[in-house]
Amino acid sequence: MNVLAFDIETIPDVDGGRKLYDLEGLSGKDVATAMFNIRREKVGHEFLATHLQKVVAISAVYRNTHKDQFSIWTLGKETSDEKEIIQNFFDGVDKHTPTLVTWNGSGFDLPVLHYRGLINKVQASRYWETGEDDSNFKWNNYISRFHSRHTDLMDVVAGFNNRAFAPLDEIAVLLGFPGKMGMSGSKVWDQYQAGEIKQIRDYCETDAINTYLVYLHWQYVKGNLNDASLKQEHELIKQTLRKGAPHLVEFLEHWEKAS
Repeated sequence: MNVLAFDIETIPDVDGGRKLYDLEGLSGKDVATAMFNIRREKVGHEFLATHLQKVVAISAVYRNTHKDQFSIWTLGKETSDEKEIIQNFFDGVDKHTPTLVTWNGSGFDLPVLHYRGLINKVQASRYWETGEDDSNFKWNNYISRFHSRHTDLMDVVAGFNNRAFAPLDEIAVLLGFPGKMGMSGSKVWDQYQAGEIKQIRDYCETDAINTYLVYLHWQYVKGNLNDASLKQEHELIKQTLRKGAPHLVEFLEHWEKAS
C-alpha cells in the first residue's frame, strides 16, 4: 500500500477577482465580499467556482507499507506561496506515484489544483500521464473518474451517484472518529484575514487524517484488511498522533473518547 490521503484549504482569489470584476482599488476583504455577492446572485450561494479558490494549505497522510512509513504533515511552510505549495504536492506525486485518496477530490480538490496549477505554471508530468509515455497509465491514471490511482471516497462509496453524496464530517463521526471538532472550511477565510495560517494548516491535517481513517475502513469492507490488520493500522496512527503537535494529540483524545 502506497497511499497519500490529502485535503486542501482555500480562500478567495482576490487578485483574480479584481481582474475579472474590475475591482481595482478595493481591499482584499471588500473584493472577497463582492465576489461572494456576485456568486450568490449567479447561482444562489456564495461558494466560489473552483478557478477562484486560492490554495493556502495542502495537508497529507502518507502510508507506505512496503517501506513501513507513516507520516502526517502540511506541505511547504507558513510563508509558502500558492505556487510553491502546489508544486510541492505534484513533485511528491512525481516522485512516489502514490494512490491519491480524497473525500470529494474529484468534485473540488483536484479541479482546484488543476486550475491553480495552470494559473501558477506548475509542472506535473506524472500526474497528467495517461499512457503516452508510460503504458501503465493508459488504463489506470489519476485523471479518469473510474481509475484507482485517485480514489475519491465520497464518489466511490456513493456509487458515483451525486444524490447519495455525504459530508466527510458526518461519515467520520458515524465511524467513531473526531470529524471536524468544531472547525469547518467556511471559517478559513476569516482565519486567514486574522493571520492564523498555522490554525488553518492544523485543521487541514485533521481533515486529511479523517479521510485516511475512512479509507482504512473502506479497505476493510473490501477485504483488503482484516480485524487484526485494521487494529494494527489504527495503533500506528495513534502512536504517531501521541507524539505529535498539540492539535494531533487533541484529535487522538477526541478519537479515544468517541470510541
